[in-house]
Amino acid sequence: MVVGNIILRLRGSLEFKCQLDSTDVPHVQKVISRTFEALGSQVKAESLVLSLSSSPVFLWPNKGGHATAGEISPNRPCKDLQQLIQTDDQESSRKKSAKKDKKNPTAGIINLTLMTEVTEPGVLSAPTLLRGSKKHHLLQTTLPMDCVVSVLSSESISVVCGTLVGALCSQLSDMEKVALRHMKGTALLIPQPFHFLLPAPVGLVTVVYPAGVPDSQLETRRKELHSLFELPDDRPYLRRANALHFPDEPYKDGYLRNPHVHLNHPALENGKPYLVQGVYSYHHYMQDRVDDNGWGCAYRSLQTICSWFQQQGYVERAVPSHKEIQQALVEVGDKQGSFLGSRQWIGSIEVAAVLDQLLGVTSKIMFVSQGNAECFRELANHFLSEGTPIMIGGGVLAHTILGVAWSETTGQIRYLILDPHYTGAEDLQVITEKGWCGWKGPEFWDQNAYYNLCLPQRPKTI
Repeated sequence: MVVGNIILRLRGSLEFKCQLDSTDVPHVQKVISRTFEALGSQVKAESLVLSLSSSPVFLWPNKGGHATAGEISPNRPCKDLQQLIQTDDQESSRKKSAKKDKKNPTAGIINLTLMTEVTEPGVLSAPTLLRGSKKHHLLQTTLPMDCVVSVLSSESISVVCGTLVGALCSQLSDMEKVALRHMKGTALLIPQPFHFLLPAPVGLVTVVYPAGVPDSQLETRRKELHSLFELPDDRPYLRRANALHFPDEPYKDGYLRNPHVHLNHPALENGKPYLVQGVYSYHHYMQDRVDDNGWGCAYRSLQTICSWFQQQGYVERAVPSHKEIQQALVEVGDKQGSFLGSRQWIGSIEVAAVLDQLLGVTSKIMFVSQGNAECFRELANHFLSEGTPIMIGGGVLAHTILGVAWSETTGQIRYLILDPHYTGAEDLQVITEKGWCGWKGPEFWDQNAYYNLCLPQRPKTI
């Protein structure tokens, strides 16, 4: 699916319920398929309703796009739906978001909710009670429907409604395949949809995975998808951690993601930036109820690097705490037991040891003496090939390098630095305007200091 002018996201749930007269595998599979077929008919029924979020508008997609609001005719362009859900404040916020997220094709989304009419006109009749003595096995669960479609802003509402219904039917078909593929007796694993923004020309795709099955057991399926979408086979694109994060959904852990994307590139004549690839969390002093002001900068830089490997899908473990970092260094024999619970600094060598011990990630160590800033070529190659954040330690300080920019015309160099010494709240404006995340010149390097850089390497895996 190629990202277009407007993205519509339809979410809701459908109740999956069936009775099994036997636990025989062919029978179970047949009943499950029949139930999914019934759900498909329900999706195509006239009783299906789509609620336009943050507005009083309801759409009946299988009634030609009929809407509760009289002025919303089925032939009107889809872009008119946006006007119904934007107040002045929302519009201002949307423009600011779009300005900051120029590279994010999901900056503007129309959200809809899947609903069903539960009553309809009919002749009143007396209730009828039926009693049966046959034993059945009831199979019941809730299917989390989550469809994303990309449409032209000029497309009519009726056509868009048909596209959404088609996406629902397609997702039900994918869910059926996943359910049958991962059945264990009569236990039905809930199929869950995930959205991924893949490199051009593929764009936005949705993949259904079974709940409860870890990524490590889904490699065969990912290989099939990598082949289908012609993706490289040396890095993850379709693990759950790679799923697209929509801008209208806050991160639950409270950490800021990628503050550098809100910065302008340095104004260098014919300059070219080389940047970190993917998503990371900004870790700095005083987070997580840990007072590490004055000694924990390298720990925080390491946490930022670990968050990158987690959010790119390379590892499933959580970002390690200070205690876990110290424990890892004791286990590899780098530190004595007295190191646990201390406020002792660590450097690039220790960061590399922890990455290897906890994540299985190898690193290159670069030594830079007396503020020699000529290492930018190797840094640029690192961001092109590996794309991981770099930890730099010099003297008693540690920082994270997120990118470099260089002008072949003038020879000017700039370094994109994420500073773990920040002690304030998660205030993006303060962090970017006060330089806690910002572009620095060669003066960033202390001419009298020696630096060790830890350059983490990507594992070759999908």
